[in-house]
Amino acid sequence: MEEIFSIQTERDFLTAALDTFLYQYENVEVYRRFVDYLNIDPDKVESLENIPFLPIEMFKNHLILDENSATDLFFQSSGTTKMNLSKHFIAKPELYEESIYKSFERFIGKPEDFIFLGLLPSYLERQNSSLIYMVDYLMKKSGRPENGYFLYNHEDLLNLLNTLGDKKVILFGVSFALLDFIDFCNSMQSGVSLAASENITVIETGGMKGRKEEMTKDELLKILQEGFKTNTIYSEYSMTELLSQAYSLGNNEYECPNWMKIMIRNAEDPFSYENEGRTGAINIIDLANIHSCSFIATQDLGKTAGSKFQVLGRIDHSDIRGCSLLVS
Repeated sequence: MEEIFSIQTERDFLTAALDTFLYQYENVEVYRRFVDYLNIDPDKVESLENIPFLPIEMFKNHLILDENSATDLFFQSSGTTKMNLSKHFIAKPELYEESIYKSFERFIGKPEDFIFLGLLPSYLERQNSSLIYMVDYLMKKSGRPENGYFLYNHEDLLNLLNTLGDKKVILFGVSFALLDFIDFCNSMQSGVSLAASENITVIETGGMKGRKEEMTKDELLKILQEGFKTNTIYSEYSMTELLSQAYSLGNNEYECPNWMKIMIRNAEDPFSYENEGRTGAINIIDLANIHSCSFIATQDLGKTAGSKFQVLGRIDHSDIRGCSLLVS
């Protein structure tokens, strides 16, 4: 199924999605039982809108894995110790890695051209993070000696950023940690501050993780733009249950790679879909998820605008968990 990375047209995507649906119906027991429970004849599914989307909560209590696969590798969602966390078992990590590389290359550039820094304390402090796996992989492809992670050692990060000069830098940061870093820079008694640099690209991901008061996405981006002395803050959208990433290149509108698609379902009726520009719940097709489930009904709210989409928060009463985004 690696041919998914060659998808170019809507027809290509539809063909690949329907083939994936039939494969997963036949080989992923939980998904097959879900489709059968809905009394849907798989042979009559002929459009994306006809495909049943598995509720994302199913990853908390069920093993969702191709019956032909066996693996010990899994990613686990973030949350408090009292919460039942999602697990996504990964049969082919090389599929995830190819998805990471090709998405990053399309939207930002070749990983080999960048230094990668990670300000991701809430992710580094737990195991089985898909985000840490992603940044690790990008660092490996980069191969730069300056690559590295930072927990709360803000002074070390500040000093490094100010010495990298004209080198191209990607700083991946969870929202609360980026805000903490800006606060640190503003409080430096020595007068040392973060120098403006066109070569530093900040990619924010995740939310406040209960560490800070929530704010709108526009408010967050404005603070980050001022703090990092840049007009553009990028964002990354993914989650434990996905093997693909969408990116926003500074305008709070996300784009998917060709093997990933966003559909907006009616929040009250999961089998009907909203028109462009109307808010609803986000369904995701991720064809890189061939060995688990490619059709996922999330608890995020959003809307589409042409080929782009926005994430507008969470459906009420949803768990607060990794990679859920701020209300915009």
